[in-house]
Amino acid sequence: MRKRNKKLTLPYLTRLIIKLAPKVGAKVVVEGEWGIVAQIIYRNGIVRSLRMYSLDLNHIASSDIARDKDYAKFFMQKKGYPVAEGRTIFEDNWSKVVKSKRTISYGLSYAKRLGFPVIVKPNSKSQGAGVCLSWNIGEVRRAFLEVFKGDKVAIIERYLPGNDYRIVVLGKEIISAYKRIPLSVTGDGQHSILSLLKQKQRLFSAQKRDTQINFNDLRIKIKLHHQGYSFRTILPKNHKIHLLDNANLSTGGDAIDVTNTIHPGFCKIAVNLTRDMGLRMAGVDIMVTRGDITKDPKCCDYYIIEINAAPGLDHYVTTGLKQRKIVEAMYLKILKALGKKD
Repeated sequence: MRKRNKKLTLPYLTRLIIKLAPKVGAKVVVEGEWGIVAQIIYRNGIVRSLRMYSLDLNHIASSDIARDKDYAKFFMQKKGYPVAEGRTIFEDNWSKVVKSKRTISYGLSYAKRLGFPVIVKPNSKSQGAGVCLSWNIGEVRRAFLEVFKGDKVAIIERYLPGNDYRIVVLGKEIISAYKRIPLSVTGDGQHSILSLLKQKQRLFSAQKRDTQINFNDLRIKIKLHHQGYSFRTILPKNHKIHLLDNANLSTGGDAIDVTNTIHPGFCKIAVNLTRDMGLRMAGVDIMVTRGDITKDPKCCDYYIIEINAAPGLDHYVTTGLKQRKIVEAMYLKILKALGKKD
């Protein structure tokens, strides 16, 4: 039997489960070489599994559908939830396998029909990977090629900007809700944008937040270009700019907690959607294009960005002690539920 490498840095959720397991009479056995997977063993003999952010809480097929953005959009739209207009585009070789003509050339024509800018993103990636706002045909083509380096299917959608929120649901309960702000820097009149970005990375490290800003991210350079800036630009004091168009915390975004101010109508939408997608726990991402999440949804315009069956909360917990306590209380509930026989 391999011993666990004591120098191995375990994922946040694994560390948390190890901390909480004794409170429910369970022990945790972690695979020793990589630390990505573990088993939770209860006194009554029940064994549950853990892999990164995924626990034995949601059914596998429902989780797989949620992970596939196109399939998830189909079922959400079928149930009457608003989603952004869009299509799937296939990598050339994969298009032959699935016998579809929706290749890059089709995607470029479709982009013109939608009107620029458009969103291009991978179908099966998470944490904001590869999500790109494209302003012209050249950028759309380049975005597709980037997506196809790691995914056979891309999604192109109409760009509908607004206030971006993540609502975490467990059963019929809202665990947390927060507004997500894209990666940004604020000028001080002295340092370049690149220097400010490096300062932000050091701040993340000091907060023990494992976000790694990709300084070579083409999306950042494109975003700067469209604002008339470069990495060398020195911003005026107190002038704030965004460097990405997606607001995921994993790509350097910030969170503003709205758990206590979210309107009950949006709570109901998130809980119902989680149930309708066959999930017990989910992160529901909602874009409110008119109004905000504190108001009655009937008085707002909004759409569902996506639903995540394994919402990573490791970045959220770094935003404050209150948030850390919320997450720990949630996973203690989950551990208790997992310890009961099916």
